[in-house]
Amino acid sequence: MQLDAIQAALREAAFDGWLFYDHHHRDPLAAHILGLDEKAHVTRRWYYFVPAVGEPGKLVHRIEQGKLDTLPGTKAVYSSWQELHGGLAMLLAGARRLAMQYSPNNDIMYVSMVDAGTIDFLRSLGKEIVSSADLVSQFEAALDEGQMKSHTVAQQAIDAILAEGWKEMGRRLRPSNGGAGGLSEFQHMQWLSDAMRREGLVWENSPNVSVNAHSSDSHYEPTADHSSPIREGDFVLIDIWGRVNQPETVFYDITWTGVVGRAPTEREQRIFETVRSARDAAITAVEGAFSSGKPIRGFQADDAARGVIRAAGLGEFFTHRTGHNIGPEIHGAGAHLDNLETHDQRRILPHTCFSVEPGIYLPEFGVRSEVNMMTAPGKAWVTGAVQRELVRI
Repeated sequence: MQLDAIQAALREAAFDGWLFYDHHHRDPLAAHILGLDEKAHVTRRWYYFVPAVGEPGKLVHRIEQGKLDTLPGTKAVYSSWQELHGGLAMLLAGARRLAMQYSPNNDIMYVSMVDAGTIDFLRSLGKEIVSSADLVSQFEAALDEGQMKSHTVAQQAIDAILAEGWKEMGRRLRPSNGGAGGLSEFQHMQWLSDAMRREGLVWENSPNVSVNAHSSDSHYEPTADHSSPIREGDFVLIDIWGRVNQPETVFYDITWTGVVGRAPTEREQRIFETVRSARDAAITAVEGAFSSGKPIRGFQADDAARGVIRAAGLGEFFTHRTGHNIGPEIHGAGAHLDNLETHDQRRILPHTCFSVEPGIYLPEFGVRSEVNMMTAPGKAWVTGAVQRELVRI
């Protein structure tokens, strides 16, 4: 646990303290930030209070009173609900404005871990509960140098695998060029998975290989029993992601699109160019904010991309957020680029990674163009290859 850094952040935010609370692992963020065993046997409520100034305090049940012993601070115990209520009042005496894993109106549901009843009780004690969302971003999403390097390793491997994957698709579809003839979405997904496995990468779920109308289903996943053949003339989308097979390494996550054995139609080209422009508008917004030292929040980057697609009269076909935070989990704990599914007011912080992936999904085909960005004080950049034109397979 980074006690000094947490207390400095609390003072900067003008919070009196950060109250962590858990029961049956309802709040994995708390365990990770505090460095607790995320698989420990926890059957009773515990509370850990980090004040902006001074010594932290613990409140634990008598039959599980060792659960927070790895953390600094004084300890109080309870058994009855009356002792629990009194213990919380004592623990928080003198503090009024408390950060918790809470989001007003559940707007940022990714950090909304505390139940309404606990919030009700704390308010009855005269406490003001504020969201810890930006604190969580700071202590969960910020990457160290080793993690940033691990992202680069995954990026270089996956960019190379995808480039070779397009060539392999062409070989398989054209036996006259030495290929075996015939290829399905599922078979190509397996080829990509095998290639990543050889590079020492791991991932959640499997790469997405989808043709024609399937490319309009942004979470489509081919299976052995449900997969379309890939044929000459098809439109193809590939979404691929992975990280180095070591603890706390960082994902790389990209999406490209292409056409098989032909030139793009005018409509395909127009949709791709619109998505490309939306992607680049979000990239430019983030780059400009970091180079000028101005804060930028997740919803603002989403607005930059979504505005391009709406101006093209295609807003109804962009049905998801513009991007998500990336860390050791593919959807990380930091700010998402989102003003559709949520109004994400979290700041995009230095030393964080996230995707930029606008899309337009028509009934017959869908286009998504996904890159990853990394940030540091004074700069932000795209970490891998950037698709400029539809791939010709």
